Amino acid sequence: MSETAAYVGSGKVRELYAMDDERLLLIASDRISTFDVVLPTEIPDKGRVLTGLSAFWFARTEDVCANHLLELRPDGRSLECRRLEMLPIECVVRGYLAGSGWKDYQATGQVCGHSLPAGLRESDQLPEPIFTPATKAQTGHDENITRDEAAELVRADRLAEAEAISLALYRFASDYAAERGIIIADTKFELGIDTEGRLVLGDEALTPDSSRFWPADSYEPGRSQPSFDKQFVRDYCETLGWDKTDPGPALPAEVVAGTRARYVEAFERLTELSFDRYLADPTTLLR
Repeated sequence: MSETAAYVGSGKVRELYAMDDERLLLIASDRISTFDVVLPTEIPDKGRVLTGLSAFWFARTEDVCANHLLELRPDGRSLECRRLEMLPIECVVRGYLAGSGWKDYQATGQVCGHSLPAGLRESDQLPEPIFTPATKAQTGHDENITRDEAAELVRADRLAEAEAISLALYRFASDYAAERGIIIADTKFELGIDTEGRLVLGDEALTPDSSRFWPADSYEPGRSQPSFDKQFVRDYCETLGWDKTDPGPALPAEVVAGTRARYVEAFERLTELSFDRYLADPTTLLR
């Protein structure tokens, strides 16, 4: 890290530093959170998976949308990026009925204002991917909002552009992943505005932390699906009687190992590159 970089802040996973007025350094830690609580146990190499996959997708979606990546650092967990003015919404795309979308559908037959056909089951593929924006909560959960509510935050024309970009990114990535045995059930994008007024893809993209990755060979609608994300940790925590408030529980070795294995498998399936090779030379996946 540059000696002149100034600490800006940290989130549940990332540390953020300002290199100068135009560049930021994003460092992905190995921290893991569940139910919005950062757990005391880290998952080895998780940050490198998130950084590597983000860089991988940034390199392959430039024709769909410009992104903020300037350099992938040799440590495999740091990205040098352009500064952006981030939109105050999460740009969520859902291709399958899961999570809060499934809960909303059960209650209303809709997801964020999208009316859906009757009789859909949990994990069913939707007739078409849908854009379902959400607020960016400073604490607690992000909240699903309608397009009209989102338009009040970012203007209708900017929202329409963000929706088109998000759907195009999702379609590209879901087709790419499907060929490699992974279903991207849903994902969220962070878009920002650059100095020229363009929408640019920022933060992380299409990782196990920002997406639901399901193995296609075990996909079965009508139930929840096994996944390559932190659902394994959530499931363990649900067995403890934990009240889901800070402090979170420590994770046993077998849960740590199982979670790391799921993250690494997603990385290797999508990039078609061994994780060890990535660690030896992160720039390999950009070629």
